[in-house]
Amino acid sequence: MNIKKGDTVQIVSGDDKGKKGKVLQAIPSENRVLVEGINVQTKHTKPKRAGETGGIVKQAAPVNVSNVMVVCKKCNSVTRVANTILSDGTKVRTCKKCNEPLDIK
Repeated sequence: MNIKKGDTVQIVSGDDKGKKGKVLQAIPSENRVLVEGINVQTKHTKPKRAGETGGIVKQAAPVNVSNVMVVCKKCNSVTRVANTILSDGTKVRTCKKCNEPLDIK
C-alpha cells in the first residue's frame, strides 16, 4: 500500500469525489484508509448507563485505497507513487510527475 498516515489525498470516485483530506489511519490488512471529513456516516447511539445521553453521532468510515490518490506538495496535483532508491541506499516514495520525494518533510 503506497498511502501512509499523514498524507494528503484526493478522492477519485464515489460520493465524495474531488474532496481532499488528510489520512488519519491506514489499515493495510483491509486495504483501506481513514480520511478526515470523508465518508462521514451518522450513527444512532442509545444510552448504556443511567445518566448517559443517547443521540446521533457523526463519524468517518474507512475508504478503499483504490478510491484515493496522493496529492503532491510541490506540484499540487494528484499523482501515482513511485518507489525510488536514493544514492545513499534509502528507499523513498516519490511523485511520478515531478520526481519530488513525498516522505521528506
